[in-house]
Amino acid sequence: MVNVNEHDHDEGFWAPGTVVLEDVHRTRDQIVLFPTPSADPNDPLNWSTARKALNFTLVSFFVLWTFVQLDIGFTAWGPMESELGFSVDILNAGAAVNYGGLAIGCFFFIPLVHKYGRRPIYIFSSALQFASCIWQAQTYTVGNFIGANLISGLGGAISEIVVQITIADMFFVHQHATMNGWFVIFQSAGAFLGPVASGYIVDSQGWRWMWWWCVIFFGITLICVIFLFEESKYVPILDGQNIVSAPSPNNQALTPKEGKDGITADIKRTVSEPATSHAAVNPEIKLKTYWQRMAWVTKTDESLWPHFYTPLVTLFTYPAVTYAALTYGSTLAWFATMTSLQASYMLLPPYNFDAIGIGLMNVAPFVGALLGFPCGGYLSDKSILWLSKRNGGIYEPEMRLWLALPVAILGPASILMFGLGLAYGVHWALLAVGFGVFGFTLAAISGISLSYLMDCYQDVIGDALVGVIFMRNIISVIVLFVLTPWVEGMGLQNLHVLCAVVAFLVYMIPVPLLIWGKKARVATAASYRKLAATHSIFRSEMHLGKVSTMVAYELANYIGFASPQNVLSRA
Repeated sequence: MVNVNEHDHDEGFWAPGTVVLEDVHRTRDQIVLFPTPSADPNDPLNWSTARKALNFTLVSFFVLWTFVQLDIGFTAWGPMESELGFSVDILNAGAAVNYGGLAIGCFFFIPLVHKYGRRPIYIFSSALQFASCIWQAQTYTVGNFIGANLISGLGGAISEIVVQITIADMFFVHQHATMNGWFVIFQSAGAFLGPVASGYIVDSQGWRWMWWWCVIFFGITLICVIFLFEESKYVPILDGQNIVSAPSPNNQALTPKEGKDGITADIKRTVSEPATSHAAVNPEIKLKTYWQRMAWVTKTDESLWPHFYTPLVTLFTYPAVTYAALTYGSTLAWFATMTSLQASYMLLPPYNFDAIGIGLMNVAPFVGALLGFPCGGYLSDKSILWLSKRNGGIYEPEMRLWLALPVAILGPASILMFGLGLAYGVHWALLAVGFGVFGFTLAAISGISLSYLMDCYQDVIGDALVGVIFMRNIISVIVLFVLTPWVEGMGLQNLHVLCAVVAFLVYMIPVPLLIWGKKARVATAASYRKLAATHSIFRSEMHLGKVSTMVAYELANYIGFASPQNVLSRA
């Protein structure tokens, strides 16, 4: 959704992500809903709390089992070495191929999410992971192992992107960090507690049965998604009329009037005037039936091509995307490194852990993630409301980054605690503490960086996240492929010191963003407008809120499209 605020007009530019979030002109402050919901009860922004809760619960269940199947493999490395004769290099290669599937899969599947809807891709992903778990359980050769890991990665590729798109479909800006926080909690539960359970399964039933249990639960997930998950892609039926934003007491008809600075006076008036925090729904618009909500495909006429090149454009030209990619990518790479080294070295003296012991080590980062969840989620959303109020009701995405600063100390410290402890063979409890602090880092920084990116460039969030996840998984692929010679060349101590230094530099990126972040958003505004328009113009009959309607109208006229009816918003 395109946003403009009065502060940006002084510079003659529009900063993506800057919105009016608090109505400070009233006796009681009110939150301004953004994106602006339409008057259509079928708009996911207008769904009841129960409908949103059901959809997001199913999404969370999907995320949980995706990350279980992606991360439990490490607990079976010992038995697989004994039974199948796989070396550590082969096991690391399988993990790297898995991350490679995650990296390339999003490039193929996410454009389909935009054109054909969220629901068919959730179903396809669940089915693909269901099949990959069957193949994992039937692994006997290196070819089976590599192939099953590739399909596993491809099946889980959408899990970190389509969820963010779904959140943007159903929730408002002031709810993004909280919902991203819940996403990180379920992600962490799968990644950390999955190995705990699999450790006991490997010990009692054998390593193949951990995959058969995944087959059972993915079967349940697939059934639930098919019969209960509603399509959250909003495609209004205009019937020759405009779908406008939900009316409020202050709504006034807008007509394009050009101002001196190139931005309409109507937009200035709209942004500066008080706004309501409640959407009004048109009772004349009928709710869709159950079977309409469960349609297999929700197709629009938009072009697929922009979704293939936009990820690379945003990754290398938008600082917010680059920051999220480096932060999220490096953090998950450190996690992959710790998990791999733990699975390899803690089987040896002085630890002599079995599968159960390897699995139980993951309890620590899960506890840390639970503690980091409020920082990256609830506290982040609360802090931006407070900071927006102090800023005259104007929200800037950089306000989220203040809570990221402590991570610059905690993240590197946790890497050193775990790595140096492993190098010197200290008691496993110290390693668990370091792993736990890293879990806090993972949950906090993931929620903050993803929410910051979502708030800066919401109109292209799906494509921007493709670049982020691609970078994240490519870093992990490289790290896992070179991990064995890296350890042999540098040793555990120097390796973790280097990782801690790199982590510190990455986690300090919020400092320059707090200083120059808004200028960077202003500098990318023109490019973002064009990308958002490219994604929007080809979407069939989307609706716009009153502010973004006028901005898109001006843009459409500028690039040669006709009337406001042709300008599209959210798909």
